[in-house]
Amino acid sequence: MDTDRLIQKMVVYYSGDPKRIQHFIKVHSFASLIGKSEKLDGNMQFILETAAIVHDIGIKAAEMKYQSANGKNQESEGPPIAEKMLTEFCYPSDVIERVCYLVGHHHTYNKIDGLDYQILVEADFLVNMYEDEMEADAIHSVLHKIFRTETGIKLCKTMFALDDSFQM
Repeated sequence: MDTDRLIQKMVVYYSGDPKRIQHFIKVHSFASLIGKSEKLDGNMQFILETAAIVHDIGIKAAEMKYQSANGKNQESEGPPIAEKMLTEFCYPSDVIERVCYLVGHHHTYNKIDGLDYQILVEADFLVNMYEDEMEADAIHSVLHKIFRTETGIKLCKTMFALDDSFQM
């Protein structure tokens, strides 16, 4: 259960696609930071970081099967691939189960059922807002509708220079 080995495996998985490699590395970094700042217990932090590494693993399969990498296609295609990879690395079954759940729901924002899920969504949004060059109004909307952790809110406000007049 070595996170560095999983990251290396994902780099190979996305070989030739530096944008996707950069994306999951950044999501993992933000998820790790937020989880530690929010004082997750060790097991939940491990699940969160593992899910952050593999959260978009379904993109390649979705593109091949549907010619689209949209969120719903990623959610449907990702869990079996994540399960196979994590099983190869001998991750515990409870970790695999939760990570696959998170991979299969990380674009579903109305059913967030745990702090690991919340933080994964926030970390992914922090990266996507930047990578997609989201407009300030859209960032404000996402911040209001999605973000719940103190750390995620502070990171978003700081990164995008949103003033403190914004209230939840």
